[in-house]
Amino acid sequence: VQLQASGGGLVQAGASLRLSCAATGLTFSSYNMGWFRQAPGKEREFIAAIGWSAGSTHYADSAKGRFTISRDNTKNTVYLQMNSLKPEDTAAYYCAAGVRTGLKTYQYNYWGQGTEVTVSS
Repeated sequence: VQLQASGGGLVQAGASLRLSCAATGLTFSSYNMGWFRQAPGKEREFIAAIGWSAGSTHYADSAKGRFTISRDNTKNTVYLQMNSLKPEDTAAYYCAAGVRTGLKTYQYNYWGQGTEVTVSS
């Protein structure tokens, strides 16, 4: 199983980024997908999750209204559209796949390598 995250970069506050996570080696449409982030010196935190059929989504309070998670099961890819970025969004962003939708890292079975997002003020 491999989850390849991409789309990170250096942007100014207020800008947008779209992260992608391409999955191989698993039946993508059977897995719930999540995005987490980890800032230097901090624990990995939940950002958003989407059910296997895209019928349900969950967001951290910090992401509500600014971030949108989506998936394309025909492309085995999950996305995180991030708008109105703030300096406090600076972190490494990780995608994850799990058999259950969850807000906790232990609820996910597979993890990507992370993509860096830096938001300057």
